[in-house]
Amino acid sequence: MDRIVVTGNGPLSGAIQISGAKNACLALMPATLLSESPLTLTNAPRLSDIRMMATLLRSLGAEVSSLADGKVLALSSHALTGSRAEYDIVRKMRASILVLGPLLARLGHAEVSLPGGCAIGARPVDLHLRALEAMGAELDLRDGYVHARAPGGRLKGARVVFPLVSVGATENALLAATLAKGTTVLENAAREPEIVDLARCLRAMGARIGGEGTATITVEGVDSLGGATHEVVADRIELGTYMLAPVITGGEVDLLGGRLDLVEAFVEKLHAADVEVTQTNRGIRVKRANGVVRAVDVATAPFPGFPTDLQAQMMALLSTAQGVSRLEETIFENRFMHAPELARMGARIDVQGGVATVTGVERLKGAPVMATDLRASVSLILAGLAAEGETVVSRVYHLDRGYERVEEKLGACGAKIERIAGEGSAEAMAEEGVS
Repeated sequence: MDRIVVTGNGPLSGAIQISGAKNACLALMPATLLSESPLTLTNAPRLSDIRMMATLLRSLGAEVSSLADGKVLALSSHALTGSRAEYDIVRKMRASILVLGPLLARLGHAEVSLPGGCAIGARPVDLHLRALEAMGAELDLRDGYVHARAPGGRLKGARVVFPLVSVGATENALLAATLAKGTTVLENAAREPEIVDLARCLRAMGARIGGEGTATITVEGVDSLGGATHEVVADRIELGTYMLAPVITGGEVDLLGGRLDLVEAFVEKLHAADVEVTQTNRGIRVKRANGVVRAVDVATAPFPGFPTDLQAQMMALLSTAQGVSRLEETIFENRFMHAPELARMGARIDVQGGVATVTGVERLKGAPVMATDLRASVSLILAGLAAEGETVVSRVYHLDRGYERVEEKLGACGAKIERIAGEGSAEAMAEEGVS
């Protein structure tokens, strides 16, 4: 397995180009299944998860081509050859469940394996299934697969009330509703920018959608969708992550293509920590306001709240802040697994259930650490940027699922960071069932 070695090298300065959003692209790609016409996605991120989704779509008969050094995806589903998403592919990535709604909407039937790591418990898919059932789908869960059928070959418009806010379930229902007969109203829908981006793309394909970005989305079903060319929205999690790099090191960096409206709750906490954030004509510029970072309290929440996917990175920053911070994780359980690794670097963190109390220290120290998940991996890299000595991060196949060429982007701003090649890759780890 590859490792990343980071050596504290002082303040960062320069510019980082923000890539297209992984989570947006993973929802946009299955939209090709709804139409016989071509779909082109520009500003696509070059990540292992995107390659995995392409593999899944090809297994169904879709054509997926990577153009412009991987930044453009050309997709076509004019000749689908199947409606069964096999376990061997789906188990590698949870976002694979997003093919269920489009397949069911277009073909009237689908068989999709339950995604890896999912037992209809933690991070369940039951909200996806309830939404499709409300639209008339007949579902049978057996042998680890969801066997779905639309009576008469077509889903029907319905009122879908989500008991909990779920990005994935909102996306699946939105995709399916575009071809359903009649009107579908999604209530307590997710409001994330990725949902808005998906709605924009579907509208360009001919869908009739209103209310995206609010808790109520209305979809008037149409008989068919056409093609479109759509630019993937900037990745707000990558943006937030790289905004922290100059803060934790004491430098100043421009995040090209960054938009404040994507990270308002996050920026609010940075301001409270005495960080200066400015929108420019190129993106966002970030630096410490007065030379120090102050402790702040953070609680994760669905958009427009503070993103759970930036909690680990914020913990790395607050490990070096002046004072005591309190981080509350309200979205996912077991999402403080990075805390013991940060502690190996000298961080003072006390975890009690869903709350972590962080007492800032003057300086972190480099150490061998292990990434436990995607966001934890980059939090350790951030900590390494500010640490004294060398930090070696192992299991970085997690990183490659969500961060494009992190060594190049940080290295261009003065970071001393390199990848040490080893056996294995993100795809290889997925083959072993690691996620």
